[in-house]
Amino acid sequence: MGIRGVIIPSRILMKPVIKVCGIQNLGEALGSVSAGANTIGMLVGLTHLAGDGITPETAKEIVSALPKGIRPVIVTHLTDPEKIARLAEFTGVSTIQLHDDIQIPDMKKLRALVPCVTLIKAVHVTGEESVTNAVGYAEHADMLVLDSRTKDRLGGTGKTHDWSISSRIVSAVKIPGILAGGLTPENVAEAIKTVRPAGIDANSGLEHPDGSKDFSKVREFAAAGRSLKTNFNQT
Repeated sequence: MGIRGVIIPSRILMKPVIKVCGIQNLGEALGSVSAGANTIGMLVGLTHLAGDGITPETAKEIVSALPKGIRPVIVTHLTDPEKIARLAEFTGVSTIQLHDDIQIPDMKKLRALVPCVTLIKAVHVTGEESVTNAVGYAEHADMLVLDSRTKDRLGGTGKTHDWSISSRIVSAVKIPGILAGGLTPENVAEAIKTVRPAGIDANSGLEHPDGSKDFSKVREFAAAGRSLKTNFNQT
């Protein structure tokens, strides 16, 4: 499959992930990169409420124009391995974020279909059960993103969750954990101190009131992210 991008070997992360998600167009992507983001998240293939989903065609345009070394990620609610693989091939990404409750057998099928693609699995931190869920998924993913959710939304909620649980997950798994969920320039330093993740990820906390990305907020967020220490070489 014709996949383009940066491939991260399983259980190895060389630098902190500073991810801006919910990118809606090329201008937002390039502006976020200029402000310090090294990972661009695009919501494609959605089944739950999200105000910033884009078409596969728009995602493909963004991916093709990103500078070398910037990691494009499709964030999808799809759970059918073949549909996800086709979406990755069409858009040209080498990283897929599985943001719904895909079953582990389907993750294995997806891995077989796109063996060179980095798989990020979302774990929604809703309670103690999230630690067990994360440990199970970590056996089949390259990274985890620890996010909040609501009844209607799988992400982009603007709400934080219990960071002490996310901290336990980061300690319990042997792959990088990226913290998401309600992060802003104002709270990200405390979040990093509490959780000690390998990366940070924000969407609504980096926006203007109209929903477009605020690059001054991205710049502050990215500056905090550069203080992260990944220390991941746990083969």
